[in-house]
Amino acid sequence: MPPAPAADTSDMDDVRAAAAGDRQAFQRLYRLHVDRIYGAVYRLSGYDHARAEDLTQDAFVRAWQKLAGFRHESAFSTWLYRLAVNVALMDIRARGADPVRMMDEDDLPEHAETPFCAAERKELEQAIGRLPPRARAVLVLHDVEGWHHDEIGKELGMAVGSSKAALHRARGLLRKVLGESS
Repeated sequence: MPPAPAADTSDMDDVRAAAAGDRQAFQRLYRLHVDRIYGAVYRLSGYDHARAEDLTQDAFVRAWQKLAGFRHESAFSTWLYRLAVNVALMDIRARGADPVRMMDEDDLPEHAETPFCAAERKELEQAIGRLPPRARAVLVLHDVEGWHHDEIGKELGMAVGSSKAALHRARGLLRKVLGESS
């Protein structure tokens, strides 16, 4: 899992206050974490801005609702991130996304719309966006977000071996798509 934002140690006062109903404290938490959460769900949603915005809002609504149950066993940012990824994965499942359909070129984002660092290439972003939803989820969770196969398997309801196979397939599809575009 990616490292938590540096401000995470100071989050605890706001987390406690928000759990007690302090909306201002929750707004501070929102502002601190919204970009990271949006970036994760944006990639998982296949670079669909509207869906990513909806999923980001859903994640924060659920966080507000569940905040009293936050047990402080992990950093707040880790808990929130995991909750947001679960929201995005549930959305993929709920939509019954075709696990093998590639996205059309017209549905992919423009380069400036992606929350990646400047060094990443437009072709890679488009290739990831064209992956089938399940393959994209495994690739993003493993290669971009840093999850382990046992975590991915648990979240996606698949065996560790299936997660590894899906990652291998996703990488192969990426090579194929990138090979076609060059």
